[in-house]
Amino acid sequence: MIKLDDPFFRKLLLLIVALVCIPLIANAQSVGNGDWRYFGGDNNFQRYSRLEQIDSNYVAELEIVWRRDGTAERLRENYEGLAGTKNLRSTPLLIEGVLYAQNVFGLVEAFDPATGETIWTQDPYEATLLEAAGISSRGVAHWEQGIDQRIMSVRGNYMYALNPQTGEPFPDFGREELGRINLTYNTSNANNFALTTSPLVVGNTAVVGGFLNGAGDGGSIKEAAPENIRGFDVRTGELEWEFNVVPRPGEFGYDSWEEGSAEWSGDLGSWCCLSADEELGIVYVPLGAPTSAYYGGHRPGDNLFANSLVALNAETGERLWHFQMIHHDLWEYDNSSPPILGDITVDGREIKAVMQANKNGFVYVFNRINGEPVWPIVETAVPQSIVEGEATSATQPIPTKPPAFDRQGINENDLIDFTPSLREQALELVANFTLGPLYTPPSPWIENGNQGTITQPDAWGSGNWNTGAFDPETGMYYAVSYTNPGNLGIAPTSSSSATMTHSISRESPDVPSIQGLPIVKPPYGRVTALNMNSGELEWTVANGDGPRNHPLLRDLDLPPLGIPNRPAPLVTKTLFFVGEGSDAVIGTVPGGGAYDPAGTGFDESWRWGTIFRAYDKANGNILAEIDLQAGTTGAPMTYMHEGKQYIVVAISSRTSEPEWVALAISP
Repeated sequence: MIKLDDPFFRKLLLLIVALVCIPLIANAQSVGNGDWRYFGGDNNFQRYSRLEQIDSNYVAELEIVWRRDGTAERLRENYEGLAGTKNLRSTPLLIEGVLYAQNVFGLVEAFDPATGETIWTQDPYEATLLEAAGISSRGVAHWEQGIDQRIMSVRGNYMYALNPQTGEPFPDFGREELGRINLTYNTSNANNFALTTSPLVVGNTAVVGGFLNGAGDGGSIKEAAPENIRGFDVRTGELEWEFNVVPRPGEFGYDSWEEGSAEWSGDLGSWCCLSADEELGIVYVPLGAPTSAYYGGHRPGDNLFANSLVALNAETGERLWHFQMIHHDLWEYDNSSPPILGDITVDGREIKAVMQANKNGFVYVFNRINGEPVWPIVETAVPQSIVEGEATSATQPIPTKPPAFDRQGINENDLIDFTPSLREQALELVANFTLGPLYTPPSPWIENGNQGTITQPDAWGSGNWNTGAFDPETGMYYAVSYTNPGNLGIAPTSSSSATMTHSISRESPDVPSIQGLPIVKPPYGRVTALNMNSGELEWTVANGDGPRNHPLLRDLDLPPLGIPNRPAPLVTKTLFFVGEGSDAVIGTVPGGGAYDPAGTGFDESWRWGTIFRAYDKANGNILAEIDLQAGTTGAPMTYMHEGKQYIVVAISSRTSEPEWVALAISP
């Protein structure tokens, strides 16, 4: 007879329980069992993990346990003259005990999660300097069916299917070039294809957004190719379906491009992050702005599907529903943040939701099955353009809940008032600019007169690719944003090659500053917690010191003012993590990233930082700060390996090389 207290019996019982639980664990969310299977955590893109070994009790003990070079030293040794950006954007995946990520040149590497040591590195498709050169995207994707697995990656014009064991391309993927497919659009006005994120794998389909380098030139050319959404077979690379982001004749939305403007208009691709509900078989696509977003006289109408969230059937590409956040965009207010999927409870109703942040500072919340807004979104009258030939939309859809996560619009009350002198200077500096609420349109630039419309947010947006993480246990959405106004002044085009009558004036100045100090009130970078069960704001905190040590402010004993940059977050069982951003990321610093764009002599390094913070996700209190010696350039991720929880994030600066750093609690 077996006794219940027999040691052997207890071990046998534990083994049986473990074997029974394995299927349950495998079917649970991957981020719950320690893996990180998509660069947003999983296809819900919550940037969330249930891991809790690193909790509020131990987070202060976090330390760097390994660092990994992101510049592919072996590659640089083999290809003399190979130069790369400092912007390592890649968030690793953890699949079955191996980390996978693109290096700074966009080639996939596999490395050990305990040490960061190399397992393999993808070779250039051909042994040439041209093939070796490239840039990283923000992630790769993983597909498996039975014992068959593939790492899906986009680099330059191409999508690759790689063997996870060796890094070699599968020769059965692609026709013209075995192991890869060319993603360049086969249409007129199409420049080189580019993608800053990974494909999204749903079932046996790899869904790809993207954009075109130099499309529409961003200025006075109205013609550009549409950046369509496509689904490819992960095994063969065959095109399965294509969704036209600019509708063709006979398709829904074609008449929203009046005067035939759908025939020449383009752009409005999805250059950020896709998500999917695999149970529903729906892909959620956030779309950007149309060609030459600041003047729309050449594209009258609402311009579907620009600035929209579109839900597509993952197998066919058929549009199931859509919502347009901006009609006839004049501000380049893309949906450039990931659509985050999560279940919420509103007034006793359980709702399968999708939460879409926009550059404008709103999060739009829908039932992800049918597209119905969770709270009313009201068409509201907005200011109208006085630019010749422009036809502004009379209304824009404004969410009633949740509130905006950053400042919107600008008036005199938004100008700094740290001291009476600074307040007076700020008022003088904006005297020749148009101010107004959100959606105040660009205004004519007039020599010795109106200098343009100061907009808040600017074209980089309050929200961007980095905005958004969701806690499925509490229903809390965390928005990481920054406050930085821009100026939009319009003038007639003068170029002989122009095909538009008006464009951004080259004479229109940047938003003025006071010795490099922003003219608007802080915080300049912040984290905001929005309760998606109630639609209410829970808390907001400044992220980083910001310019409080500026010569004009250092004697005022100010609290943290926030850093205006674009770090991405990570949320876990008890904590919220975010860095301060980096000067290595092009375009996040006014004046093209220069330290001193206005010639003021003041060091603007306060616009980035090296600190990685852990916040109490319940109230925004700082629990730990870790100096990474460089700013974050990619989104952090976390995983469990051999009983230890790790956090890995890409970092770099203009004075340091790109690398991944791993944090853990050492024994």
